[in-house]
Amino acid sequence: MVIAIDFDGTVVTHEFPKVGRNIGAAPVLKKLVERGDKLILFTMRSDRTEKKETGDPSIEDVTGNFLTDAVNWFKENDIPLWGIQSNPTQKNWTTSPKCYADYYIDDAGIGCPLIYPEKGRPYVDWEQVAYILGI
Repeated sequence: MVIAIDFDGTVVTHEFPKVGRNIGAAPVLKKLVERGDKLILFTMRSDRTEKKETGDPSIEDVTGNFLTDAVNWFKENDIPLWGIQSNPTQKNWTTSPKCYADYYIDDAGIGCPLIYPEKGRPYVDWEQVAYILGI
């Protein structure tokens, strides 16, 4: 299976531009890789070197290595990524910018199991994801 995985609110808590806190994703992601699944990091994070107006007053114009920080989280947790922002094989059969995967795990996805903390934004319930994926 190819699984595209969001980062903020999915792998860690929402704390952008920082990397959020652990929410239990690493053990589940490791089991997915061990059973042969391929993981694609599919996130809105990007590395920004140039300061620009965002056009949205709720979003600060920040610069930093935000995508690199997410990729490093996977490296630090010994979880190999098959792709970053795209499926490495899809360029052979499509020019679409949409990342192809069998499943998408994203805290914003309808039906994704979430934990609702007393404070802050909800985040993915990895115990439930593991159950749904049969691991």
